[in-house]
Amino acid sequence: MAETLVLIPGLACTARLFEPQITALSAGRTIVVADHTQDDSIAAVAARLLREVPGRFDLAGLSMGGYIAMEVVRQAPDRVERLALLDTSARPDAPEASQDRKRLIALAEAGRFEEIHSALWPRLVYPDRQNDRTLQDIICGMMRETGAEAYIRQQRAITARSDSRPLLPGIEIPTLVLVGEGDAITPPEIAREMAEIIEWASLVVVPEAGHMSTLEQPERVTQALRLWLGQG
Repeated sequence: MAETLVLIPGLACTARLFEPQITALSAGRTIVVADHTQDDSIAAVAARLLREVPGRFDLAGLSMGGYIAMEVVRQAPDRVERLALLDTSARPDAPEASQDRKRLIALAEAGRFEEIHSALWPRLVYPDRQNDRTLQDIICGMMRETGAEAYIRQQRAITARSDSRPLLPGIEIPTLVLVGEGDAITPPEIAREMAEIIEWASLVVVPEAGHMSTLEQPERVTQALRLWLGQG
């Protein structure tokens, strides 16, 4: 039976976030991209994933996807073979982050969803990628595909997420913690914190990448995932 790899995208992202990795890693493996657009809590998204994906699987999530991945481990630790936490955090939302989310939700509710990308873009990618029109078009396209209603649900779910740090010491499966060296949203020190707590964790800091590491440095991220998938 082919192994199953479940990928969970970040906020306002779709399967395109992992397109390079799906192409490179699909041989001999079933790849499922989780639906994180329909539910209004991280716990509900995780429960949906567990209903829709049978058996045991490898699990990787980026940013919001990482929050969901940790919740999957909380709900069903026996179902996850390996865990990859990409550009994410185990911490709950900080008060200033929650306030910023409320501001962005208000823009979406007021019919100004298109303005959100320009507000977020400077923090999403490595400084040298700020003028990368191709990358910007991909990220804008994912936002439009997600849509305002799902975006609002996602932001509210993220705001209310649990503190996952108490969960980390009990994770006893091969775990990859990966972060872009220039990630301004979940910076390397947050990744190091997780990697130090998880006993079987390896830390990869990706050069010349920000928060969208899978698209900014696809070959380096794919190589890290390939090594992680090879761990027994």
